[in-house]
Amino acid sequence: MSQPVALITGCSSGIGQALAHVMLDEGYTVWATARNPDTLAQLVTRGAVPVTLDVNDATQLAACAERIHAEAGRLDVLINNAGYGAMGPVLDADRETLLRQFDTNVFAPLQLVRATADLLRASHGLVVNIGSVSGVTTTPFSGVYCASKAALHALSDALRLELAPFGINVMTVKPGAIASDFGNNATAAITMAEASWFKPWEKAVQARAKASQRATSTSAMDFSKELVRYIKNPLRPEEVLIGTSSRSMVALKRWLPTSVLDARLRKRFGLNKA
Repeated sequence: MSQPVALITGCSSGIGQALAHVMLDEGYTVWATARNPDTLAQLVTRGAVPVTLDVNDATQLAACAERIHAEAGRLDVLINNAGYGAMGPVLDADRETLLRQFDTNVFAPLQLVRATADLLRASHGLVVNIGSVSGVTTTPFSGVYCASKAALHALSDALRLELAPFGINVMTVKPGAIASDFGNNATAAITMAEASWFKPWEKAVQARAKASQRATSTSAMDFSKELVRYIKNPLRPEEVLIGTSSRSMVALKRWLPTSVLDARLRKRFGLNKA
C-alpha cells in the first residue's frame, strides 16, 4: 500500500507547521500549503510537497486541487487549518472585515472539501476542520471571529452527516489556548473605529487578541501530537477538545446560565462601566 497523503493548509507557522512535522514523522506524504512558500523551507527539506496557496484565492485553490489529483492521485486526510482572527467590537466591524473573516474561516474550508471530495471518497478519507472553543463560548471583542468558528462547526456537522454514506469522515477540532502567532496576527487585525464607543476599552480589546498566548498555553507541537493520535485512531471521536482551557471554556457555556456567564465576561473585560 502506498503512503497515505495529507493536505494541510496554513503551514507557515504554528499549528499547521507543527502538524506537518508530526504527520511526516508518522509516515504521511504531506502536502503543505502557505501563502509564502519560503516559510515551508524546513518542511521541504523533510520531504513535504510545498504548495503556494492563499485559501481565499480561487485560482490558487483550484490549482492546488488539480495538482494533488494529477501528482498524488489520492488524498487520505484534509486538514483545514488556515485561519484568520479579526478582533474588535462587533459594531466596528466593517463589511470587508466580515467578509475576510468568513471567507477564510468558513467558505475556504468548504471549497477545499468540494475540490477534493472525489479523492477523499476513493480513500474513505478524513476531513479535519480546525475550529475553536471561541465558536462555542463567545467573548467580547471577538464576536466576528467567534461567529465564523461557530459557522465552521455547523458546516462540519452537516458535512459529517451528508458525507457518511460515501465513506468520508469529518472531525471538528476545538482548540483552547495554543501557543502560536495568533495573538500577534489578531492584534494586527484589530478593527476599531476612531470614534468608537469602545475607545475606553481599547486595552481590553488588545488583551482579548492575545488571550490565547500565555505561559500556560499548550504548545503547537503537543497539540499536533495529540490531534494526530486521534486522526490515526479508527475509533476517533467526531469532535475533539485539545489545549489549555478547551474543556473549561466549553463547560462554562454548557453549565452556566447565560445571565451568569454574561456577567462574568462583562466583569472580566470591564464592561460593567459605560
